[in-house]
Amino acid sequence: MPETSQLSSFLSDNHWVAVLLAAALAVVLSLGIHRAVRALLRRTARGSLLLHALLDRTERSACIAWPLIALQIVWQAAPDTLPWISTVRHVNGLALIAVLTALAMGVIGGLADGLIARHPSTMEDNLAARRIQTQARVLSRSAMVLVVIAGTAMALLTFPGARQLGATLLASAGVLGIVAGIAARPIFSNLIAGLQLALAQPIRLDDVLIVEGEFGRVEEITGTYVVLKIWDERRMIVPLQWFIEHPFENWTRNNSAIHQPVYLHVDFATPLAPLRAELERIVRAAPEWDGRTCTLVVADTSERTMKLRALISAADASRAFDLGCKVREGLLAFLNREHPDSLPQLRTVQAEPLPA
Repeated sequence: MPETSQLSSFLSDNHWVAVLLAAALAVVLSLGIHRAVRALLRRTARGSLLLHALLDRTERSACIAWPLIALQIVWQAAPDTLPWISTVRHVNGLALIAVLTALAMGVIGGLADGLIARHPSTMEDNLAARRIQTQARVLSRSAMVLVVIAGTAMALLTFPGARQLGATLLASAGVLGIVAGIAARPIFSNLIAGLQLALAQPIRLDDVLIVEGEFGRVEEITGTYVVLKIWDERRMIVPLQWFIEHPFENWTRNNSAIHQPVYLHVDFATPLAPLRAELERIVRAAPEWDGRTCTLVVADTSERTMKLRALISAADASRAFDLGCKVREGLLAFLNREHPDSLPQLRTVQAEPLPA
């Protein structure tokens, strides 16, 4: 019994030692609870892509959040007369706000990852999957921005000076509000544009667009800009607000099927029936043709030639371009081989000599 009385006397005389022992015990218990809960959730998540993605995204932040919550409880239970206890509480509170902000961002990112995993875009008809992926990515990134802003505001409010500054700013909100609004306009305009793009979806991931005369696919949509992969491997960075304020072409808005015109300038004497038969033979032998359209018409004439338009169809823009090249090459080879006189010619008429 003397040892027990001596220990209690030592702890009563050294409050920090008792608080630190309680803090260490709280950390150990919190980590044990975290591991048990995590193991139970892992078993539950075996058949759920959504829950599995949530656990992966929140693994590190949750492991830190549990001890910080336990420590904050210990610091709050400690006597206010303990030296430096207010500073310890403040620092632990700031760390807890940062970790909870990261945890909330992990939850948002995990939900987005789970939705994307449940709707892969590797299938042939991936329009619905691309729609869901675009909404998940854009909305999650916009939500993460709002979470960071909220976490930063909460952290600043823990400082008495920041609260006083906030009161001062509110007192002069007339001028400062206008200045802040003008300064933050690009940020908030892109944020609002991101929400509009996610809900209305004029563009989606992997859509084929024509932007400023450039042909490319949507490779990435962030919270502030869109990355367009140009056909020659260049990347065009376009702000989100641009898509709200300017017209652009979307070749895959409802589906990816598209028509491809091929133009030829030939002589007026060109026989059209053999040329139509050759066009049909070429497209039937081409794997890029989707079997919908194959026509040849005289689209226009000039004083020297007539302009033929072969209209063909394919499942997407890439295949349509390749099929158009094959058709153009095949028809030119056919004309050179079978009807060389059908290529554009310059006719001249020699006038008869005047009588002497």
